[in-house]
Amino acid sequence: MQETLKNGISNIELSDIATDSNSDDENVEGLDENEGSLGDYPIDDLLIRHQSRTVSDVIRRIQQSNYVMDPDFQRDFLWNEDKQSKLIESVIMRIPLPVFYMAEDEEGRMIVVDGLQCLTTFHRFITDKFKLKLPDRNELNGLQFSGLPTRIKNRIEDCNLIFYIIDSKVPERAKLDIFERVNGGVPLTNQQMRNSLFMGSSTRFLKKETRTQVFLDATGGSLNQKTMRDREFVNRYCAFKLLGLGEYRGDMDQFLADCLRTMNKMNDSQLFGISIEFQRGLSNNRLLFGLNAFRKHQPGQERRSVLNASLWDVMSTGLSCYDEARINSLAGPVRESIYQLLENEDFKVAITSGTNDAKKVKARFELGYRTLAEVLGDFPA
Repeated sequence: MQETLKNGISNIELSDIATDSNSDDENVEGLDENEGSLGDYPIDDLLIRHQSRTVSDVIRRIQQSNYVMDPDFQRDFLWNEDKQSKLIESVIMRIPLPVFYMAEDEEGRMIVVDGLQCLTTFHRFITDKFKLKLPDRNELNGLQFSGLPTRIKNRIEDCNLIFYIIDSKVPERAKLDIFERVNGGVPLTNQQMRNSLFMGSSTRFLKKETRTQVFLDATGGSLNQKTMRDREFVNRYCAFKLLGLGEYRGDMDQFLADCLRTMNKMNDSQLFGISIEFQRGLSNNRLLFGLNAFRKHQPGQERRSVLNASLWDVMSTGLSCYDEARINSLAGPVRESIYQLLENEDFKVAITSGTNDAKKVKARFELGYRTLAEVLGDFPA
């Protein structure tokens, strides 16, 4: 194995997020969701600094791609032009704005955690993308930025915005906790937050793989795309495949983040190789277990049970190592062995409860890989 004013603008919610991640999620078992607490971290270790920047400076940085404005979990811009116009009016009236939250990535880019709608409004208005809709202000109504009097333009561009920035050195679990606290809109899933923090070749890879037919077939289309649960499953495969069981220390969020960090340093050829093996593992599981792939079930069971994330970890990585011809030739014995494994009490516990515990992770992999090796032989070198 290779790891979201309150004292100013009425009717404006700066933490609107374009996602439906509060919709009913799919039913998945074998997941041990971490519930962190900032009380777990030393007070002086949470590196959050604040900066004051003018609107013009912020626009410049957005245009230079130094501010990440389009993470997948909040890609769509929600505010209508009435709401955008109210924000610009408030700035012109010198009404104080709330603070903005950003997360710094390892390359020094700033990822918008809270305030996307507001920052996007500034960028759209200063680049003449909409006209003000302020019917009670005849001197401003219907004007674009370029048509405003110079003193009003200056007032907008010189407006100071306060940013709180989460340092890139803050531990991954703490970053996720901070995201949850400051993002007052629709709650984000951990995978959505990881997708923002590690945007790059790794996150593009996850998205691409979840759109393949073999992934949709193998998972039965059971994983929620809006919450990025589907990408989380691909992330889990890659983490155990690339980093290896030996690198797992009991913190699944850290493990998955380390994997994305590693993948962002890989070239296209390396990522292509991962894709080939991943899809092979999916095909092999589908070949053996059909609609019940990655689900606890018994021989001949017709009613499909729920996907089990922990079983996915073992079987997706394990069967990615064998070519389809070998699986085909030994399909009967492999199925029989896996069904026996699913009745093993130690294995059942390891894929059902407390599944992020390092000992249980180790146990399920050792039992699962041993079972496969007894029928199929050791993994090819």
